Order: sequence, then structure tokens, then C-alpha cells
Amino acid sequence: MTQGSKARSLRVLIAGGGVAGQALAFWLTRGGHRATVVERFPALRATGAQVDLRGQGIEAVRRMGLLDAVRSRLVDEKGVAFVDARGKAKATIMANTSGQGRQTLTSEYEIMRGDLIRILNDATKHDAEYVFGKRVDGFEQDEHKVVAHFSDGSSGEFDLLVGADGQRSRIRRAILPQGFDPYWRIGIHMAYWFVPRIDSDSDIRDTYMVPGGRQIMRRSHNPTETQVYFVLREESEEASAIHREPVERQQEFWASRFRDAGWQTERFVEGMRTSPFFYSQEIAQVRTDTWSKGRVVLAGDAAHCASPYSGMGVSGGLVGAYVLADEINRHPDDLPAALADYDTVLRPFVDEIQAEANPRLLRLGMPMTQRAIDAFQAVTALACFLHIPDLAARWSKQDRGGDWQLPPSSAG
Repeated sequence: MTQGSKARSLRVLIAGGGVAGQALAFWLTRGGHRATVVERFPALRATGAQVDLRGQGIEAVRRMGLLDAVRSRLVDEKGVAFVDARGKAKATIMANTSGQGRQTLTSEYEIMRGDLIRILNDATKHDAEYVFGKRVDGFEQDEHKVVAHFSDGSSGEFDLLVGADGQRSRIRRAILPQGFDPYWRIGIHMAYWFVPRIDSDSDIRDTYMVPGGRQIMRRSHNPTETQVYFVLREESEEASAIHREPVERQQEFWASRFRDAGWQTERFVEGMRTSPFFYSQEIAQVRTDTWSKGRVVLAGDAAHCASPYSGMGVSGGLVGAYVLADEINRHPDDLPAALADYDTVLRPFVDEIQAEANPRLLRLGMPMTQRAIDAFQAVTALACFLHIPDLAARWSKQDRGGDWQLPPSSAG
């Protein structure tokens, strides 16, 4: 995406140094613009659990020239096993590594979020300006500029402000009508953290179902660490509110909900106390009718969080950043047209990936009774015996993003 010599160079402030924010900085600087990324954390936030790339997200990384870098940091996860209380696999669905069709529960491109963040930062840090330990507290705008006010008391003038500040975006709150709720909830909650790896932790992701709509997942991403996920199907005020409580209170909540779960629960709860990383969240999507207001626009999870169960959250952020930057590069002298086209081009893709999180299907995968769990495992075991998941993936004509195609670059 190289602008012509007569194209206007814009000053763009990006609030948020995550996947979408850094990917946007990548494309904007290559379009000749000046990108400043402001991140509220004091350093690069290269943490988090395992993420994956699928469909159009893989193509977006390929166009960045970073696919080899991603491949060099992939997590070796060969598939997903559904296990019983003794840890015995009842059914196993392997990753589709054929290079054709659709990814299965495990993608061909599994990577730790921190590694992806570092790859993006290495590709942008010499061209974009990064400011850590500061956030955008407010802004005002007119038809010519937007003035951002920062948490340290300073201010700055820009042509465009991008809210890439995540699912709980402060920028989004400022541009949407007061009282508007952007969250589409499905009554599922998740917490994840790291524990020391032991000899029995394999390169297959284990999924253990517990009566009461509970699920435990274990996956190992390096020789010394294992990721633990507790997932809970519950619609209560307490469950929705717990994610805003102090970490100690969150951990007490999750330990109490899974106290009688069996399998390796004691090991996982004990490891929770000393984990270097812990995160608790309600599974929700961000759905709004608009992604911009004047010279302020939303990107990534702030605009269209698809939820972990879509399998396209990171890919959606990468694709959205590409489309937004491309439209800005096409119309650097007409931002209203650029932002309108961003919405028009990207919206069908977002609708497609958000539809992947089907509450009815998710509830089938989180049974309330042991009888329902046994039935689920029996059906899944039969399907695996008949190679149905493998054949369905290989013969599928499209991945989770549907047949929507990443637009050609404005550079030609």
C-alpha cells in the first residue's frame, strides 16, 4: 500500500497497542501516514493465551509478509480430545493440515498472543511511534481535526483517532449514544491462566465436560507451561459482575464453581494462585450499527468483537485493520468517504464471523447433565471413527469467514 507522491499524509492516533492497533499502524505507515500508537500499559503487552489464524486472517498476514515469522512461532497442537474423569480420550478431532478446506477445532496456525504481538511490533516499531503508559482520556473534534487529551495531562492534534482499545473500549463509549449497550451476551463465562507443565500434558488439547454446564480445557504451548481454561454456562448477575472484581475475588469465584469437578481440578486451582497470568471474562460480542463518528473510528474488538467461540477474533482484527487502512489510503483527502467505505466493505465479513457463535450449538457443547455429556461423547466418538470431521473440513469450500474475499490493495 504505497501512496502516490501527491497523496496527503495523515496524522493518525491509534488508542490501543494490541493486534488490531499494531496491524493498522503497519498498513498506515506503508501508506505514507504518520501513526502514533498509545498503549495504557507501561510496556508492550505481549501476554495472553493461545490464539489462532483462520481463513482471511491468514491471507492478511501473508500480505503483510509476516507468514514465515508466524510459522516460526506456531504452537504444536495436533488436535482436540474429549476426555473423561480419568483423562482417557473418548474422541479426538485432529487439526486439518492439508492446506485445503476448513480448519477444525484446532487451526493449522495456532500461536500465543504474546508472540503475535511481538511479531507485529517488530514489523512496525521503526515506522510508527509507540507511547506506553498513557491512555486517551477524552477528545473533541471538528471538521478539520480531532484533539486528544491524554492521561498525563497532555494533548495532541490529529487528523483521525482510532479506537483499537478492545472489547471494553473507552473510545466506543464516547461516540455511541449514552446508555447504548453494544454487548450481545450468550450466558457463557471463561477464565484462563498458566500452570507448570507435567509429563502427562501432551500436544493434544484436552477438553473435559462437567455436569452443570461446565468445561475444563488444558493445552500446552511450550516445554514448561500449560494453559488452563475454566468455562461456565451461567446466567446470573454474580457471574456477569465477577469479571470487574479484584483478581483474588475472581479466583475465589472460579475455584468455588469447579470445586467438585474432578479430573485435574485440584492441580489447576492450586496453580491458579501462583500463575503469572490470569484473565476472567464474559463471552460476548460487540454489535453496533456504526463504527465511526466524524474523525473517530473503531477497529478490532472495539468495533466488532466476535468472541472466542467464533474462532475469528484475531483474524477479524487483522482483516479489519487491513480494510480500514486501505480505505484511508484510497481517500486520504476525504475521510468521511473512507470511513463509510470501511463500514460497507467490512460489514458483510463481520456479520459472517459473528454468526459463527451460535448459542444453541454452544449449549450443546456444554451439557447440564452427565447423561447429556455421555451422549455428546458417544456421538462425537462415532463421528471420529467414521472420519466425518476430517472429511468435512477437507471438502469444505470455505473457512469461518465464508466466501468474503479480502479486497485487493489500493496499491494495485
